[in-house]
Amino acid sequence: MALFSVWKARECWRFIRALHKGPAATPAPQVPEHTQLSWILTCLVRLPRLQHLHQWKAKAAKQKHDGTVGLLTYPVLQAADILCYKSTHVPVGEDQVQHMELVQDLARSFNQKYGEFFPLPKSILTSMKKVKSLRDPSAKMSKSDPDKLATVRITDSPEEIVQKFRKAVTDFTSEVTYEPDSRAGVSNMVAIHAAVSGLSVEEVVRSSAGMDTARYKLLVADAVIEKFAPIRREIEKLKMDKDHLRKVLLVGSAKAKDLASPVFEEVKKLVGIL
Repeated sequence: MALFSVWKARECWRFIRALHKGPAATPAPQVPEHTQLSWILTCLVRLPRLQHLHQWKAKAAKQKHDGTVGLLTYPVLQAADILCYKSTHVPVGEDQVQHMELVQDLARSFNQKYGEFFPLPKSILTSMKKVKSLRDPSAKMSKSDPDKLATVRITDSPEEIVQKFRKAVTDFTSEVTYEPDSRAGVSNMVAIHAAVSGLSVEEVVRSSAGMDTARYKLLVADAVIEKFAPIRREIEKLKMDKDHLRKVLLVGSAKAKDLASPVFEEVKKLVGIL
């Protein structure tokens, strides 16, 4: 069975697509089965179910309740992305667990109406379930955050990463400890440090004994830079070989369609679409 990480794959696609801006850009992969299945799934979910999703409520509030229907139904498109491949397991962050529950509910509703067809995919969570914002440790780190200092990107230069960690919000206590409830900012630094170094939170705290938080933030920045360095080098290498990227997109698109098309054809038969 397919093991498909929708959100990770989509992030990779967004990056690669950004490399091809301009008149010579490669067309987006053509897998219309995603959006076609999405429409069928929207017919199985009620409006209040989507309105109660915490990400919709948070984003709609930020947009002063001017959120679009596309934003509201985006979790259904995510569900279609997953179910179109009959995925059984999906690596996600903690913030996507509620969306995965929606995926399971939609699969269950479809199966009850048309017979057992979709597996109920399970979430795979990593040890670091959520990365918090560097500027607001009560919120998750987000690529759409308007504060550019809040989010570290893989493509950031070492100088940019150092600047972001230098300005990261902590508190007025110097000691490095891991107390998420009372010291969210410093605890976020520790969690990030543990994630990129492969050490446990306890090991990170022990190794940082006697260090003040200002110095510690720079230590974490260095650890992040070291972790990202080979990835950044590979990105720069790929940027120089656009023919290879175009080939990857075309081959990947064809493989995705080969997997999604027979699944959706069977869905159409089950729901009565000719």
